Amino acid sequence: MLNHTAERFADRYSRQIRFAPIGQEGQRKLLNSTALIVGCGALGASLAQHLTRAGVGRLRIADRDYVEPSNLQRQVLFHEADALAALPKAVAAAEKLRGMNSGIHIDAFVTDVNRHTLGPLIEGADIVLDGTDNAATRLLLSDACYERGIPFIYGGVTGAEGMSAVLVPGETACLRCLIGDEEAGGDGESCDTAGVLSAAVEFTASLQAIESVKYLTGNRSALRGSWVAADLWRFSLRELQLPKPSESCSHCGTTPAETSIHVGGPSYPVTLCGRDTVQVTLDEPLELDRMREWFSRLGCEVVSNRYLMKAMLSPDHRFVLFPDGRILVQGTSDPEEAMRLCRRLLPAGALR
Repeated sequence: MLNHTAERFADRYSRQIRFAPIGQEGQRKLLNSTALIVGCGALGASLAQHLTRAGVGRLRIADRDYVEPSNLQRQVLFHEADALAALPKAVAAAEKLRGMNSGIHIDAFVTDVNRHTLGPLIEGADIVLDGTDNAATRLLLSDACYERGIPFIYGGVTGAEGMSAVLVPGETACLRCLIGDEEAGGDGESCDTAGVLSAAVEFTASLQAIESVKYLTGNRSALRGSWVAADLWRFSLRELQLPKPSESCSHCGTTPAETSIHVGGPSYPVTLCGRDTVQVTLDEPLELDRMREWFSRLGCEVVSNRYLMKAMLSPDHRFVLFPDGRILVQGTSDPEEAMRLCRRLLPAGALR
């Protein structure tokens, strides 16, 4: 049971063990489980805290972003010092979580989760939880989970509204069947356009977390099996039974298609949801020391830590560079403008 002695196990999880559907056997199953949380913003941070306190033995947290002051209103694991230091969300979260439960294993991955990077993250996971903010990543996760027979715990929050569903391969339709492709399943309003309330985040994360605990403790007959949509401001709650897998679907039908997941790939720009930010991914890693020297010579104000570097290009634009080759071009949502800035300002040969 990882770092838990029998006495510590009985004491730490005593109130959870006393809940009859879990008991000691269910708690042991939790401690022998591996959960992947993709996205460590509002939902992901709350999910990570719930699963850490519940005693999920191995927790993987993957997020591409860093902590900013606007996150602190609803992203419960982060402090002002994290925003001041511009710490990656996965790193800052893991630090807090290890202080909550030293008896479990927590891995933090500062990475963009996409078809190039997902494979190693999902390998060996018993369950995948959605803490993301865009349809493309959610659909990728759903496809990969259905290929591997892993439950996908969907969640989303905007304003005071939250939605959640437990998607189980072989038992329910996949997310692609429920919301369509990326265009049809576009996220519409985002937190940046409609705002978001912290209480709505916690409500939705609780729905996701309890279903995860049911599944991981072996209480699979208790899984909800429905899509829940709640408006906490007006307090309305809608629950729709999830359909069965579609025989005509290449992901949840009888002959699932393989998901294209591999490492490597060319540079490509991606507009981040509601962020006025475009992410550009390079073919090669970035040497932050070299980049710090380069942008300082250009006269940019530079702030850096061991995980990332920020360069103020102008009052309206800045670069945030990561060692894995990612650049967040902040101040534009136009991929072409972002690429022009990269070509103009990066050292020769950095962008091929």
